[in-house]
Amino acid sequence: MELFKGRNLIEFSKHFAGEKDCKQYLANLKWSKGYCCRKCGHGAAQIRKDYSRTCNKCSDTESTMADTLFHKLKFPLRTAFFICFEITTSTKSLSARQMGSRYGITEKTARLFMHKIREAMKSSGRYPMDGNVEVDEFVLCGKENGKVGRSYNSKKKKSVCAVEFTDNGKVKRMYALKIKDFSATSLGVIFDQHIAKTAKVKTDQYKGYRPLMNNYNIEQIPSKMGLNFQTLHTMIHQIKAWIRTTYSWVTLGDKMLKSTFVPVFLLQILLIYS
Repeated sequence: MELFKGRNLIEFSKHFAGEKDCKQYLANLKWSKGYCCRKCGHGAAQIRKDYSRTCNKCSDTESTMADTLFHKLKFPLRTAFFICFEITTSTKSLSARQMGSRYGITEKTARLFMHKIREAMKSSGRYPMDGNVEVDEFVLCGKENGKVGRSYNSKKKKSVCAVEFTDNGKVKRMYALKIKDFSATSLGVIFDQHIAKTAKVKTDQYKGYRPLMNNYNIEQIPSKMGLNFQTLHTMIHQIKAWIRTTYSWVTLGDKMLKSTFVPVFLLQILLIYS
């Protein structure tokens, strides 16, 4: 079975034109390695019209949605597929109210299902970044009087991100974490949690990364106003754009984010705020 990998909404709607198309696609994914009865362990089954499987031995029938992200779904599977498609292809966050209005479900139902999707997409953290990785620190929140640029000593929220690249320079994975300050100890958290010691890491010439060179393969190069880290800075911009489109406002105090809900960042990005 060929996975759908496009981002074109028209192509997606043609590929999943009805409920049966969605169920067939899900069934092919679910039993791609063969069928095994969940009750008796038998390996042969009859395929029903809705692509569910009925065990030849104990007659247990398992639906395509059982024990999946769509388990006990209260609205059409095709609608759920479209919500998944929008969340995973959009570069900006989408509100539950917007999704509910667009697909004819309640805001609460949309919020709960969107949360399930985000939880399913969240990285396990068991596979550290390897290969080519770039790391940079940045700040969040609006302007402060008398503070210029990053203003490391300000009340702005400090963060660090790491991006892993493929061999041809495409973005593979990204992590972003909130940190207390820009010391080597705080910056080292993202290295310890998400970067393998065999990775080839590039950073700018900020002195906070120098103590980490004892344990990690770090190369420091001039930033040249961001020209040497264009893709990394684009990803940081995506984080800021995501916050702007999700949250009604961002404070400079202890409570950073004010919103009707606090979502988990998508595409395997961990943006953790207390």
